[in-house]
Amino acid sequence: MQTLTSKDNPAVKYAVKLRKSARFRREEGRFIAEGMRICLDAVKSGAELDTLFLSEDALKKYPEQCDVLISAADKTLAVSASLFAVLSDTQTPQGALCVIKTLDKSSHFDTIKISGKFLALENIQDPNNLGTVLRSAEALGVSGVILSDDCCDVYNPKVVRGSMGAVFRMPFLTVESIPAFLASNPGLHSYAAVVDPAAKPVTQVSFTEPCAAVIGNEGNGLRAETVAACTEAVTIPMRGKAESLNASAAATILIWEMIR
Repeated sequence: MQTLTSKDNPAVKYAVKLRKSARFRREEGRFIAEGMRICLDAVKSGAELDTLFLSEDALKKYPEQCDVLISAADKTLAVSASLFAVLSDTQTPQGALCVIKTLDKSSHFDTIKISGKFLALENIQDPNNLGTVLRSAEALGVSGVILSDDCCDVYNPKVVRGSMGAVFRMPFLTVESIPAFLASNPGLHSYAAVVDPAAKPVTQVSFTEPCAAVIGNEGNGLRAETVAACTEAVTIPMRGKAESLNASAAATILIWEMIR
């Protein structure tokens, strides 16, 4: 196995650029996943591992897990702890990072007009929020996630890590705009999540398939045209003094109500 020590190695520079640039990830059709559990999740989920980076410490500490990853990767490179720190996006790296080929999941949406309960996200900007939303969506059984193209990149390393592997398995589709997507799918009953006491409480809504709960930006919520494009506006009743919920918390509550 080849051992790298220089940060100027082309494979290292390529992985670092993937970590930093959403545009580069899109152009290359590649993204990175970091952490032993996340990398193993990628293998179990059938993702294609282009290049695997393992620190010398990880090779000693996790020999069995490393063997699984090595057998799945096209190429494996051992790196020193100091060089792995250059690759890493975390404060306490576990010493495992892989470059993965982007999966095309748009075909999963061919049956959207027939059945399913979906989550639609507009302009979600916090990668940690998006990762948590994907994790909740998979855990609670959402059929798929629709993202407007101004959401943060679903393959951002923080999204991948925060999703706890859901990004490898959850069907998702990026669209130019949520209103345009809803207009092209008139059979999809859509529920706009708003902070408005006049809207129908989500606890009183019957989510009949096919349907989608629509969540907006962390600070500004949904755009007015998106609310207007939805079939119905719904709200999460709140008894405390907080004006609104975090986007990932609101999404989780809506998913729970929609699925149950």
